[in-house]
Amino acid sequence: MTIRRALIAGSFAFFAVAAATGAIAMADEPYTVSGSDTFRVGNGDVHSRTVYQGTETLSIVRTSAGTTYVARVEYDRDGDGAKLHQTATFTSTLLPSGEMRDGSSHDPDYLTVLNQPFAVQLDRPTMRDLHKIKRAVPFDFPSPMTGAPLRGTLRRLADATVSGVKSMGIAFEARGPLHGALPDRPAMALAGTITMTGTAYYSYDTALLVALDAKLGIDGNIDDVSRRAPVAITYVRSIRAIPSQQARTPQPRRT
Repeated sequence: MTIRRALIAGSFAFFAVAAATGAIAMADEPYTVSGSDTFRVGNGDVHSRTVYQGTETLSIVRTSAGTTYVARVEYDRDGDGAKLHQTATFTSTLLPSGEMRDGSSHDPDYLTVLNQPFAVQLDRPTMRDLHKIKRAVPFDFPSPMTGAPLRGTLRRLADATVSGVKSMGIAFEARGPLHGALPDRPAMALAGTITMTGTAYYSYDTALLVALDAKLGIDGNIDDVSRRAPVAITYVRSIRAIPSQQARTPQPRRT
């Protein structure tokens, strides 16, 4: 999947602040993860769909050098006539300067909570700023594939109880051009439009992400004079925090 974490321009910096002077390990945060990739060329002459389902654990350690987030996903990948059990990991460190630096990671299907359009945690000033939004506000961020700007809007959603906690909701939508190959299809050059939409909910208590739904759609054509055909690609990801009581209940293990 080609949705990658984006920094939203303007007055919103979607990062947590590391303030601890010693190493402090926070309680692990569990999530469920699901998604699908759909690919169609022409009038359906070439069509494929891959489905993902799994569970995720987010670990957080705060030190004087920054805050390190480590996500690990165990999931089933069902597509192309085969069902595989796989593992994904992603590591990011928030430095005292405010820079988020990605570490050694392996997340080819873009399922970890750290590899999404919204950051996994907000700082308190950002939570307050978002809470004050009364109408949609514009924002730009780089295309997850080409670096070209995607332009759209960010808006508040009504508060909701998500995974047992009171949460603040935000939604975004953005569009931009696509010219070139996709990371997961390097041999296929495309010309078209990228559309990204999504919603995210953050806990008022911890400012952690508790729910995310993200969709990236591509509509265009194969950019090759020897082969012209319409292409439609859709990537969908859904991540939900597991309520603490449910997380403590023993779960059946794979055999």
